[in-house]
Amino acid sequence: MTRLLSAIGLFMIGFSTVFAQKPIRGTVKDHKGISIESVNVNLKDIEGNIIAFTRTNKNGEFGLPFKNEQLKGYKIEVSSIGYQKQSVAVTQLDKAYDFTLSGSETILETVTVRNSPLLKVNGDTLNYRTSDFADQQDRSIGDVIKKMPGVEISENGKISYNGKPISNLYVDGDNLLDDKYNIATKSVPHGAVEKVQVIQNDQPVKMLRKNNMSDDVALNLVIKDDAKMKVMGDATAGVGTPDRFDENLTAMLFNKKLKFINNVKANNTGNDPGIDLTSHNMEDYTRRLDNSKPAKLLSTGAAGVPSLPQSRYLVNTAALLNLNNLYKFNQDLQLRANISYIYDNRRQQYSKFSQTYLAGQTVSYSEFQNNEINPQRLRAHFNLNKNADADYLNNNLVLDYSPFKTVSDFSINNIAASQTLRQHGFDLSNELNYRKKLKSSQVINLYSYLNRSTQSESLDISPGLNADILNSGNPYRGLKQYIKLPTWYFNNYASLAFVSGGFTQTYKTGFNIQQQNLDTELYRIQNNQSIMPSENAINSLDWFKQRIYADASYEFTNEKIKAGVSVPMSYNHIAYRDQVNGLDNKLNKVFVNPSVNVKYQTGIENYITANYFYKNDLGSLDDIYRGTVLKNYRSLFANNAPISETKTHSLGGVFNFRKAMQMFFFNAGANYSDTELNTISSYTLTNNIQQRIVLPFKNHIKNLSFNANLSKYLFLLKTTANAGISISESRYNQLQNGERLPFRSNTVAYKAGFEARLAGFMNWSYNASYSVTQNRAEIPDAITTNFQQLRQQSSLAVTLMSNVYLNLSAEHLFTHQSSQRNLNYLFADVNVKYRFSKLKTDLEFGLTNLANIKQYDAIYLSANSLTTGTYLIPGRVAMLKATFNF
Repeated sequence: MTRLLSAIGLFMIGFSTVFAQKPIRGTVKDHKGISIESVNVNLKDIEGNIIAFTRTNKNGEFGLPFKNEQLKGYKIEVSSIGYQKQSVAVTQLDKAYDFTLSGSETILETVTVRNSPLLKVNGDTLNYRTSDFADQQDRSIGDVIKKMPGVEISENGKISYNGKPISNLYVDGDNLLDDKYNIATKSVPHGAVEKVQVIQNDQPVKMLRKNNMSDDVALNLVIKDDAKMKVMGDATAGVGTPDRFDENLTAMLFNKKLKFINNVKANNTGNDPGIDLTSHNMEDYTRRLDNSKPAKLLSTGAAGVPSLPQSRYLVNTAALLNLNNLYKFNQDLQLRANISYIYDNRRQQYSKFSQTYLAGQTVSYSEFQNNEINPQRLRAHFNLNKNADADYLNNNLVLDYSPFKTVSDFSINNIAASQTLRQHGFDLSNELNYRKKLKSSQVINLYSYLNRSTQSESLDISPGLNADILNSGNPYRGLKQYIKLPTWYFNNYASLAFVSGGFTQTYKTGFNIQQQNLDTELYRIQNNQSIMPSENAINSLDWFKQRIYADASYEFTNEKIKAGVSVPMSYNHIAYRDQVNGLDNKLNKVFVNPSVNVKYQTGIENYITANYFYKNDLGSLDDIYRGTVLKNYRSLFANNAPISETKTHSLGGVFNFRKAMQMFFFNAGANYSDTELNTISSYTLTNNIQQRIVLPFKNHIKNLSFNANLSKYLFLLKTTANAGISISESRYNQLQNGERLPFRSNTVAYKAGFEARLAGFMNWSYNASYSVTQNRAEIPDAITTNFQQLRQQSSLAVTLMSNVYLNLSAEHLFTHQSSQRNLNYLFADVNVKYRFSKLKTDLEFGLTNLANIKQYDAIYLSANSLTTGTYLIPGRVAMLKATFNF
């Protein structure tokens, strides 16, 4: 901790010296007097060490920061591909150093890299040539992207570049999919993509590109010209044992006027088609809308899912219709429709044993569940976008309907029961964003968001449980919990931006309104069929929240620095009333939430960022309802506290380094946050039930984290290697059975892997991750829980002969917990494919889970509790598939 704080201090001191430096200025032109952009300019000392470096701007100008008055032996060296290198001695600081470069023909002389991957840098864009990383067994562009140095694809499909998640994946420059881009990485054939572009500082709004403050990273798939002229796709039909099927049909087109990726699929092989609909930037989206709605309030109390890839444990029958279409009226105006419907029917069977360690006692319970889960979702998103140099219009109309049903047989501490959970969510919203650039270069922005949502839930349990708490000790037939939560939300603002040189001032003012009505009822069904409301278990809460806000932000950008300061102020008014529970309260608060962010370009390809923010926030109606709600069959929740208030300080920094030509990428970052709350959740735990009530009690949550990652392409080995480490520490408090427990949690995680081309006919991939988690209550004689897990994944792809391909894969999981037996699992799969080139058809046979493992044990740690779970998973599965490509 001390070393980290010292490092941060040195970093801040080093950064402050930047502003004391004197620039050495000059220009670079060719022999015709034309300015040359992006020329490398280095300042070297007498020993040849690089003291400072930069690149010329579009006018051929450069400025080298220099703080040492001693000039003896220093020289400026300029170089650029296609020109002869030049250097000149530095004699005085106030002199202009102008260079005229002569052309060079040596660029074509090197032939040793003809068969090696090559990256091309053009400003903020890095170009990966697809053919450099593709192999014979690769099918989709996602298979190729994961081999590219500096780029990582997680198991859920999320893409990151040098440690930073991408904001978007464009198809030939167009936003066809927003952040739901899994369908593209899994469906677009890599042979149709000429190159993959990484766009740093991505700014999709044309009028904002002049003083671009964006720090986003996006990917762009550049489609080959011949692939733009035709409809592409594939059709798959598969059957297997025991009783398996897998069907898929995909069609896509990427020309200038019309782009689409349309897909329909169905299977019962454990592959969740809903992954194609994953929104990878949902957190950023909800933060921008500022519409805090409680998550679903009821559940069946399931223990979650095992720590396995979903395809190894999921037992389901699912179907998906996914339509994504974009039409361009002209270069600036387009209309997009993204429509999807998913139907899923899942079966889950598990048992678990849980222990919570308290002073002088251990609370434990065992449970078993056999669930049939039926999630559905219909979503329609229509986007109209005009993106011109002088005006910008973006309108999103979204409809979302999501019915959900679970039927479950379960037992808790050997008491059998059944339950049915029904949930229906409906959400309709429209978001309008309009920008206009005035003649004076000022930019006016008008924004409006309107949302209507309804959320209804019901939970039926029979027979009645916990009669001593819920029915005066008398046996009874069952329970019914009902919830309804309709919501209206509005957010509107206007802003005006003043642009002058590298400075931008933006002033914004607006208001938002949230109105909700929470109605809940808990009924007991007696053995004589009579229905009785439970005492203190009714809510009829009216909630009104209004915020009036103003924000002044100041931004500066040049070749070296991007800096921004924002000072938002808001007046917050909340009124809530519940006549049933005697509630009638109001709250008025004024908040100031300043933030600062700085990005400094330490080199042509490297930069550091630093950010700080202070944020006040208020809770939601989920914090203040008084009537008890039966969350699940063993959890009762209520509140007895005012609206929760949080105050958060957050400080972070990132160092990002790359050498694109050497294909080396490195990033490191640290973050610290301290959150103060005015409430705390108090839990009363027994072997049969837990009761939670929110109380007015000051509470702190502190988090410290550090991470570092590197990726390198090894040219001699034709291998992309990567490694990373992350360290985190959290401190927080809990109230359990009347005892305040301060907790400390530490996690250290390591990862490493490679994608290697062993020969022209053989590829090998390997990935490993190892994590150690330790939890401890900071009280005398507290129990420390320690959890270690190792996960290894490997695959070998071999071309046996012309058009015959073999793929062998394995996954190993090892879990150690000091008070439990070690868990050790090895899964293995094999797949053979034959390609009928003339018929454009692949015929493949695969076996998954060769060892026929049908039961998986898992261990879960949280604070002072330990849970062991046992899941039934599919055994060995054999599949025969035929895929036709067109």
